[in-house]
Parts: sequence; C-alpha cells; structure tokens
Amino acid sequence: MSTMTAAVSNGFMARLKQRMNDWFGEPPEAGIDALPVRVHGTEFTRTAAAPVHVKGFDQPLVWVTFALLMVGLVMVYSASIAIPDNPRMGAGYTQTHFLIRHSISLFVAFVAALLAFQVPLNTWERVAPWVFVASIVCLIAVLMPFIGKSVNGARRWIGLGFMNFQPSELAKWGVLLYAANYMVRKMEVKEKFFAAVTPMGVAVSVVGLLLLSEPDMGAFMVIAVIAMGILFLGGVNARMFFLIAAALIGVFALIIASSPWRRERIFAYLDPWSMEHALGKGYQLSHSLIAFGRGEFFGVGLGGSVEKLHWLPEAHTDFLLAVIGEEFGLLGVLVLLGLFLWLTRRIIHIGRQSIALDRLFPGLVAQGVGIWIGFQAFINMGVNLGALPTKGLTLPLMSYGGSAILMNVVALAVVLRIDHENRVLMQRGGRL
Repeated sequence: MSTMTAAVSNGFMARLKQRMNDWFGEPPEAGIDALPVRVHGTEFTRTAAAPVHVKGFDQPLVWVTFALLMVGLVMVYSASIAIPDNPRMGAGYTQTHFLIRHSISLFVAFVAALLAFQVPLNTWERVAPWVFVASIVCLIAVLMPFIGKSVNGARRWIGLGFMNFQPSELAKWGVLLYAANYMVRKMEVKEKFFAAVTPMGVAVSVVGLLLLSEPDMGAFMVIAVIAMGILFLGGVNARMFFLIAAALIGVFALIIASSPWRRERIFAYLDPWSMEHALGKGYQLSHSLIAFGRGEFFGVGLGGSVEKLHWLPEAHTDFLLAVIGEEFGLLGVLVLLGLFLWLTRRIIHIGRQSIALDRLFPGLVAQGVGIWIGFQAFINMGVNLGALPTKGLTLPLMSYGGSAILMNVVALAVVLRIDHENRVLMQRGGRL
C-alpha cells in the first residue's frame, strides 16, 4: 500500500514539475519525448511501441456534430416560424422560409466538407498563406459599394444568389491556418518576443481594422483569441502570452471606450432591467432572460415558446439558445453545454495526438479549431444567459447563418482528416 502511495505521489510531482516548466518557459528535458510545442498531458508520448489504431476516422465526433446540426435545424424552424407574421419583415416570407434556406446551407456545407476531407494536411499547409490573403481580399470587397450587402447598418455579407457569404467566417479559418503555418515556420524564434509576435500582430491588426469597419467586433474577438491561443500552444512562453493578453484587453477596452453605442451595450448589460435600458440596448438581453425563466427545469415543450413571437429579436440567430432554454428548460441547456464541452475536448485531443506524432501543423490546426468552436460557443451562451455583454456571435453549428455553418463544418472535416492521417500514421509505423 505504501509503495502504491509513493508511486502516485511521484507521478503527481512529475506532472506538477512539467506544468511549472510549461508555465514559466523553462526548456523541456532532452529526450525523445521532448516536443517543441505544448501538449499538456502525459497520455501522448512517443515510444517504440506505439499503439496501432484501425484506419478510419472519429465516428463519435461525426455523430455529435450531426446531432448538433439536426437540433439546430429543428430549433431554427421553431424560432423562425412566427417571423412571417411580423409586419417589419415585409411580404414574401413563409413559415418555412428560414427552414428551407438553412437546409440549403447544410447541404452546401456537407458537400464542402466532403471535398475538404479529401485534401491532405500538407496541402493545407502549402496554401495557408493564400487562404489568408483570400480572406483579406474578401474583407476588402465586402466594404465596397455594389458588392457588400448592408443590413441594419452593418456591411458584412456578399450575395452569392443561393446564399449570403460572410467574409469574417472565412477570415477565422484563414487566420487559423496562417497562425499554425507561421508557428511551424518560425519555431526557432518562439522565445524572442518581437520576432515571434510582430508578424502575427500585424496580420491580426489588418484583419481587425477591416472587421471593425463593417463593424463586427465579435468576429475580431474570436480571431484574436484563435491567434493568441495558437501562439501559446505553439511554444511562445507564458510571460509573452500574458503580455499579449494584456495588450489585447487594452485594445478592446479602447475600442469600447471610443464607441458610444458599444458603451451603451456595456451599461445595458450591467443593468438590463432599468427603465433606460429595458426598451433600448438591454431589450434583447431582458427578453432572453425571461425566456430562460419561463423554461424552468424541463421547458414548455417544442414549439411552445412565447418569446419567439416577436418579443425576442433575432431568436433564430444570436439568441437561439434562449428559445432552446424556454422550450427545453435547464435540462436542455445542460445537455447542449455538455455536447459542446465534449466536442471541444475531443478536437483538442486529436490535436495533441497529432503533435505527439511530430505533426505540428495539423496539431495546431486541430487545437485552433477547438479554440474557435469552444470560445464562440462560450461567448454566445454567456450573452444569452446575461453573463457577458451582447455580441453578434452565432451559436456554432446551430444558429441560422449559411457561411457560419459552412466554415464550421469545413473546419470539423479538416479535423476528421487530421484524425484519419494520425490513425494511418500509427498503423503504418510512422509513414503516411
């Protein structure tokens, strides 16, 4: 018994030492298991007896993704069924208008995902800078007259006929690929602050300026977090990471302070029930909270929501979770939260496995996708629950929005490709 206790204690101390080394920037001990990037865990180590996995892909990941997409389709229909009765929407809308458009978006996303799965990760690595350049071009194009579509004062969409494409979603994918590619190319300068951070800082700043011109601060926040996360996971030490985080917080604070309507959102978030805000900037938040309150523990049942009947604006997009909370209650929200937590953890797991196999670019891409989906879901849920100020971010894989669905599904298809290549690599003993 004492021997077992000693072994557990030694293992705990070893993990604690490894974690402290990661945080404070000390170089890893020399050996075959020393990796140039952060893996954060002990289950992935390179040994001569590497486990052999059956070729294929992660089926639970596919089924969880499919479940979220189908639940999203049903809830978009439920949340938008009363929109044709709204006189502000004008004529030409039917009860199935958004259901049909969302179904078309899912079909387009499925086809794009099949194509993305066929592309090897070394190809994605080669074209990463060009995908980033293409996203910049699209962000510039959307600001031009007669190209970009303006809705409610925001110019964020390019009309493609069968769907409206939002370049900010492509920008998330472009920055993710560019950041992963950059860290692989610049691995030798990761301990030098200006050499490691400046090029990525310039790239994110250019994207940020274009996004703020739309304006779309929510997408800028997601992109900044993706870039910062990949820099950290790529090996930038903790001191540099906290300096970057502090600089980003300062930038966002300055943006909010310099924008009167953004300041109003913050004040409305702090007190949404006041007479000043309840019918103004706090209107969406107050009705979102009312929806959760009506749902109680088990909800009022599918289709029974009252808030979607012209009380809660954008119920089928940014505030879809509020309708889910009203119709399925606390239980439904907790199940949904569990699915997103599992999905994010599984994506990160695939990335860690890839890094342990010396596949740095695929590993960083997978972890970047995990940060993207996890952080955006966290922001959307926080906004709906009143824990965070209102931001125009959709719930990944579920909210209405063709380009968001398209890029989310493509990103997950690339993660499945990474997992497939990992399995092939382990089966063939280190050869793809």
